[in-house]
Amino acid sequence: MIEAAECVVIGSGALGSSVAYHLARGGKQVALVDKHALGSQTSPRAAGLTSQARGTDLMTRLAKRAVRKIESFEQDTGEKLAFYQPGALKIARTPAHVEQLRSELERGRRWETGLQAISPAEARAMNPFLETKGIMAVNISPTDLYLEPSQIPNCYARAAAKLGVSMLPNTLVSGVVLRDGTVAGVETEHGTIRCETVVDAAGAWLRAVAALASGRVKMVPTRHQLLITEPIEGVHPMQPITRIIDANVYVRPDEGGLMLGGYEADPMQYPDGTLPERFDIADLKLDLRVLRGLADSVREQLPVFQRVPHEIKLRVHRGGLPTMTADGEHTVGPVPGVRGLFVAGGCCVGGLSISPAIGEALAAWIIDGSAPMDLSPLAPGREGNMSEEVLEAACQRQYSHHYWEHVPGAVA
Repeated sequence: MIEAAECVVIGSGALGSSVAYHLARGGKQVALVDKHALGSQTSPRAAGLTSQARGTDLMTRLAKRAVRKIESFEQDTGEKLAFYQPGALKIARTPAHVEQLRSELERGRRWETGLQAISPAEARAMNPFLETKGIMAVNISPTDLYLEPSQIPNCYARAAAKLGVSMLPNTLVSGVVLRDGTVAGVETEHGTIRCETVVDAAGAWLRAVAALASGRVKMVPTRHQLLITEPIEGVHPMQPITRIIDANVYVRPDEGGLMLGGYEADPMQYPDGTLPERFDIADLKLDLRVLRGLADSVREQLPVFQRVPHEIKLRVHRGGLPTMTADGEHTVGPVPGVRGLFVAGGCCVGGLSISPAIGEALAAWIIDGSAPMDLSPLAPGREGNMSEEVLEAACQRQYSHHYWEHVPGAVA
């Protein structure tokens, strides 16, 4: 157990490990603390998809930067990271979502993401499991990629360790020491670490960790599930990621099979204080009926999943607890009222793929004393005095309309 570090990062998922690596690369003395094994909770249960067609200029810029950093990952960190880069299709089945695709095209042009409109027939030529019935418009993001998700936290953690970061797995944080409203240390079950900066990247436990320092951060851990089939004849790793907006369903290749996941209308939420301190994501209760319902919602476009599990067997059914926010944006930056406390969370089921850029930006903010870009739309505390009831309802709407640019009934 170490006695002191300049920065303590709590949580070793994709966001925490990325922040720790980038802080160490910038010359900071860092400790990475997790109450579980490193990188073992929600991150390795993610889908591992990038999406550069985001809803705002800021998120598009960050998502594009994250893809570039994944492309150069081995060169930058010395850690080999395997990925496929077949691009991603986004499909509209309603007139409103045709307009959304046009809006995304304009944003993509501004940020030079390479986003293009293609015909349904061209989309089918790229993905032979896709039927064109009911498809009104398609965009393709040609440089989007996918990867096996555990690589991001594990590779960043290994790269961080080589830079001297102290790794403290299986270490429960029990308190944050404050002096005159400023971070002075972190209390753990194995002793206290003196420090001047804490980064709360504790994922589903982020609110609980922030509360140890009297920090107020609002988000709701929300169950997300996916399935992966056994190998299917005709699946090729360079078939594109495929997303259908109104159904909130995504599909990609995975080791010869197909992955399907999505965003249900009534997700299981874990409001503040309901998640046990020692809970392990491996024990999360899953429900395959949710994924069957999502598969049924796209049966005309992706009929292959109607053959699961009768003709095509299931290989993987997994789930995690990403954190949702009321406006569907990440939460990144200093916590109001607590000097030296920063958060990286509110991933809204997109944290893994964008973590290289978020980690880089937040580390630069901590090292330089100012953000490298305007990150104010992601500021902790932007929800104000929103009640828990309103927060949970808003997070549910954001989750169940994840691919929608305009979420019905969203909190202004």
